[in-house]
Amino acid sequence: MLDHSAVSLENKVAIVTGGGGGIGKSISQTLAHFGARVVVAEIDEQRATETVDEIRSAKGDALASVVDVQDRDQVAKMATDAFDTYGRVDILVNNVGDHLRLRSKFVESDEEDWEAHYRINLKHVFYVTRAIVPRMIERGEGGSVINISSIEAFRGIPGLAAYSAFNGGITQFTKSLALELAPDRIRVNAIAPETTETLQVQPKRMIPEESHWMIPHWIPLGRYGTPDDAAGVALFLASDLSAWVTGTTVHLDGGALAAGGFFRSAATGDWSTRPCVEHSPRLRR
Repeated sequence: MLDHSAVSLENKVAIVTGGGGGIGKSISQTLAHFGARVVVAEIDEQRATETVDEIRSAKGDALASVVDVQDRDQVAKMATDAFDTYGRVDILVNNVGDHLRLRSKFVESDEEDWEAHYRINLKHVFYVTRAIVPRMIERGEGGSVINISSIEAFRGIPGLAAYSAFNGGITQFTKSLALELAPDRIRVNAIAPETTETLQVQPKRMIPEESHWMIPHWIPLGRYGTPDDAAGVALFLASDLSAWVTGTTVHLDGGALAAGGFFRSAATGDWSTRPCVEHSPRLRR
């Protein structure tokens, strides 16, 4: 039978990239609440400082690291600061990612768009993982790497083909790295969220208020995700609750992937995951 120690992160050190806002902030606070010392790696100094202050106010231990994870030299410094301060890293959460509002048909996109998506959605995962994991191996005490991707790694998304491709890359990187690191008892898993209320994405503001009544019909579990939903899965993957889980992705999507994909509006031709009223007469009030 499991006991409380299975969820404890006492004596563990975690790094959370993008740890000062949205999903990253909730993960940082949750890991700290369960005992981890947390390096809040964040490009926005104010968000990093505020998150660290909140963790410390709750009797936790945290370090603010202002870093652009797209910059290899800044990542190297962040890693050095983390090990100099805490002497170890047991949990790495590669949380940063963004669709960059570069939505367009692929045939209308250009190499600059592709490179931007690569840097923010996949290349930084390589930078940060390469900077941290060798020291985890050297310590010989195992660990957990958690990569945040997107539901769009598992379904098509019209207008964001490059974004989807690089998130799909996270899926395969997670599987392959999990096999490489298994002998070192370092587990590697991913979380793929559906639409979640964050700093970047605020669906309730994007949807006209008169259409909010339809939200329970769009997601099987009846709502969009919250940062705390992601934090709960991250806690599971960071702790011994998932001691025999590696190389997999948790679909944090309220059942959306199981339910289906995108629909095209008969009125406008636009693609959406939200069934339009004209598609679904029974949803009309």
